Amino acid sequence: MPRHGKMKSVEKAKDFKGTIKRLFVYLKPYYLKFMIVVLFAGGSTVFSIFGPKILAKATDKLSEGILAKVSQSGGIDFDAILSILLFLGSIYLLSSVFNYIQGFITSTISQKVAYDLRKNISEKMNRLPLSYFDKHSSGDTLSRVTNDIDTIAQSLNQSMSQIITSTITLIGVFIMMISISLSMTLMNLCVLPISMIGISQITKRSQKYFSSQQKNLGEVNGHIEEMYGAHNVVKAFNGETSSIETFEVHNNHLYESAWKSQFFSGLMQPLTGFIGNLGYVGVCLLGGYLAITNAISIGDIQAFIQYVRSFNQPITQIAQIMNMLQSTAAAAERVFEFLDEEELDEEVVKVNQEELLNTEGSVTFSNVQFGYQEDKTIIHDFSLHVHAGQTVAIVGPTGAGKTTIVKLLMRFYELNGGSILIDGKDIRDYSRHDLRSLFGMVLQDTWLFGGTIKENLKYGKLDASDEEVKEACKLAYADHFIHTLEEGYDTILNEESSNISQGQKQLLTIARAFLKNPKILILDEATSSVDTRTEVLIQKGMDKLMEGRTSFIIAHRLSTIRDANTIIVMKDGDIVEFGNHESLMEKNGFYASLYQSQFKRTKEA
Repeated sequence: MPRHGKMKSVEKAKDFKGTIKRLFVYLKPYYLKFMIVVLFAGGSTVFSIFGPKILAKATDKLSEGILAKVSQSGGIDFDAILSILLFLGSIYLLSSVFNYIQGFITSTISQKVAYDLRKNISEKMNRLPLSYFDKHSSGDTLSRVTNDIDTIAQSLNQSMSQIITSTITLIGVFIMMISISLSMTLMNLCVLPISMIGISQITKRSQKYFSSQQKNLGEVNGHIEEMYGAHNVVKAFNGETSSIETFEVHNNHLYESAWKSQFFSGLMQPLTGFIGNLGYVGVCLLGGYLAITNAISIGDIQAFIQYVRSFNQPITQIAQIMNMLQSTAAAAERVFEFLDEEELDEEVVKVNQEELLNTEGSVTFSNVQFGYQEDKTIIHDFSLHVHAGQTVAIVGPTGAGKTTIVKLLMRFYELNGGSILIDGKDIRDYSRHDLRSLFGMVLQDTWLFGGTIKENLKYGKLDASDEEVKEACKLAYADHFIHTLEEGYDTILNEESSNISQGQKQLLTIARAFLKNPKILILDEATSSVDTRTEVLIQKGMDKLMEGRTSFIIAHRLSTIRDANTIIVMKDGDIVEFGNHESLMEKNGFYASLYQSQFKRTKEA
């Protein structure tokens, strides 16, 4: 599991305008659909804007009829009113249809953008060096893929059509208000500057909290994932209290940023509503005066009051959209930060497929230097030549650099100095895919994914036949235990592979290496999780597997590598001794002391 360091808190989006502009690049392939959204959203809004004006005519007809009836000069023209109402109903129905269509297209666009972002992140992961995952928690990465992209998708879905309809509504309603009464319109506009000042102040304060909320959410996810993945370890070491305390710290940070962002966001509507109501009161008073002086009809007053409500609503909506964009910018910035991370060096492939197929497997380390941190070298001037077909055991105390050598050989990390050659060709002349196709690995930490046993075994050779799978399992002595399972090779392993034992998992990973039939074999404490009897059987199978192949064995139990052609003894990143078992024991040096100490412990046990 990657190391989980303390993440820096983010105060606000570093480049709000640049982030939003870059996000719109993802909308470029959908510009045609976006224009259709604009068309239908505009149509829906325009139809709804005309509603109050049409309804005003019905109100005027009704008021005229009532006055005529009172003066006994006529009556109410219900046919005319019904005709107006039917026309109004048709307008509203058409507006709803347009609104449905634009909503459908908007949802499609927002989810397509989210799909593109997730796809880019997935591809980016394969281009990132392992050093990135050493420095960043998997929970933080997961949060960018899920929470941040979901935030972007939801924001686009809500804001794209909303900003169009709100803008058109604001302009359209303003025009309709002027057409009814200029003086009443000016009265309503008096409160607009106050509303805009309040909105800008809230937006300024909420932006940093939305950014911090997204970051803190990543911290919470990272901690939960780490604690869940290591649940047994937490229980074994009574670490529940410490885990809960750490979670409380992260959770409190998330709570603080979340409630503040939601509080300021929630202030937007009541504030604009209150200020809008002030204008609404002024409009009602002025409208009443104009009606008394017969300067405006009752229907127009009714329509204008409706327009006042409609005028304030888009202002509130635009303010909410601006607030939402703060959260979107924070989420998008985190996604783009990941996409902008430094990638693996560009590959210059010089080894063709024919040369790859004819690889014999000789390996040369020439003055190799490496450190996980640039200022801390752990492999110093490492040189070694391994002939094709040789078995080389690498031994030494913990931290000597044994596993690091293997990681460098497979280009999991790039060298700081020196070179590694396979058949005389620099490993940097291979594509990483081609280079790693030469290797088969069995690690101390078994890795199996959720799926059937057969699918797990075929992971290294997807086109393997069932017969090849069974033969590999027989060589690894895994066939017998697989047949004891109810579903055999079709047994489904759960996410943690906890429905089989650790030793059985190790057998499956060994069988997977058999099936791949690699040119170069790497065994890192491959038999550490099996019992002594099974270890003896596996050792026999491995002897067959290693025949004719270059093999690197990393071992702590020195009794398992006595038959290796060459034993490399490492200490502090350097080779301190090398030779076969007998010659190293005769030297009575560092290897001999390691071996004798293990033999003594075994004998005492």
